[in-house]
Amino acid sequence: MESRDLTFGSAVEVRGKLVKSPHKMQSVELKAESIRVVGPCDALSFPLKAKERHPLEYVRQFPHLRCRSNALGALLRIRSEATAAIHSFFQDHGYVHIHTPIITSNDCEGAGELFQIETSNETQKSAEKNHFFNVPAFLTVSGQLHLEVMAGAFTHVFTFGPTFRAENSQSRRHLAEFYMVEAELSFTESLQDIMQVMEDLFKTATSTVFSRCPRDVELFHKYVAPAQKGRLEQMLKNKFVTISYNEAVEILKQASQTFAFKPEWGCDLQTEHEKYLVQHCGEVPVFVINYPYDLKPFYMRDNEDGPQRTVAAVDLLVPGIGELCGGSLREERLPFLQSRLQRLGLADTYQWYLDLRKFGSVPHGGFGMGFERYLQYILGVDNIKDVIPFPRFPHSCLL
Repeated sequence: MESRDLTFGSAVEVRGKLVKSPHKMQSVELKAESIRVVGPCDALSFPLKAKERHPLEYVRQFPHLRCRSNALGALLRIRSEATAAIHSFFQDHGYVHIHTPIITSNDCEGAGELFQIETSNETQKSAEKNHFFNVPAFLTVSGQLHLEVMAGAFTHVFTFGPTFRAENSQSRRHLAEFYMVEAELSFTESLQDIMQVMEDLFKTATSTVFSRCPRDVELFHKYVAPAQKGRLEQMLKNKFVTISYNEAVEILKQASQTFAFKPEWGCDLQTEHEKYLVQHCGEVPVFVINYPYDLKPFYMRDNEDGPQRTVAAVDLLVPGIGELCGGSLREERLPFLQSRLQRLGLADTYQWYLDLRKFGSVPHGGFGMGFERYLQYILGVDNIKDVIPFPRFPHSCLL
């Protein structure tokens, strides 16, 4: 073999002996006896260069090649370990894993930011509107409602799969396709129970990832976010902070900084508000609980708490990201749920959901965690497009 054939990026087969290595960073090394170039690489046109630390923004242009870079290789190994750690957490705590459907007729979030599914024939004959499923069908925005069905049989259930939002956002924290970890717990009347599972999941999965792939994590904590390691180690030792929505609004109103969106009771918290609240509480994860009734979807439990009516909802905010998890107690009382669905004109659409309350319902609740945002936070990655193998976002669907 000519040395000029052995270029950076080539696929090679190396034969030799494993021997003890004198280097501190490895215990063994391969003493090569033969090297064969299996797949040559034109190093001049290959976009990844030897001994260059390419920015994540640069390698994002090459979705078919970026997994060969050190950073993306490390990220994908971490992603794999984090996936396994999350599954292990739930299975160790007696949860049943449910494959919730990707195609659905439900809009769980009620936001209307849905991808509608049509066959190529339906698109061509859009005037006729003969739906393949006889009803409009969409890519799922959440597996929650299907998990509630299963929670009536299995008590503790979870799902972990792709979800889709047709939100026309180019922000560093939004994708059109992303992965969600969702869980549902029966026989719980306490929002604190839900929050405890959220906190335990986060800490257990993070500790597991750090112990199973320390060198890959170190790459990010050394070159991408140098201060992140110390912050995370401190966070894992301490209890997450809890404040009410009312307290959050008062903190924001008293803030010295000016917000693009003025904080008012009854308005949703914006990303700038979430980041300020985390900063105000000491750059630690913060639970915000008991949101206004009219802000949240129909399935969240009414707190029946006077003129400023709230629901038993919770969001987990984390430094640098904002909202990581969202959850609530579900409204298990049939009259309350029936009344709200009738006011929204959804009683017929969600008759099956009312049936769940008619036939052996129990108090229950659950939550969802955005997997890519979780990876962003623990690794200190600025852009969510850099923590998923093939990012999908407005005006971009490469490969």
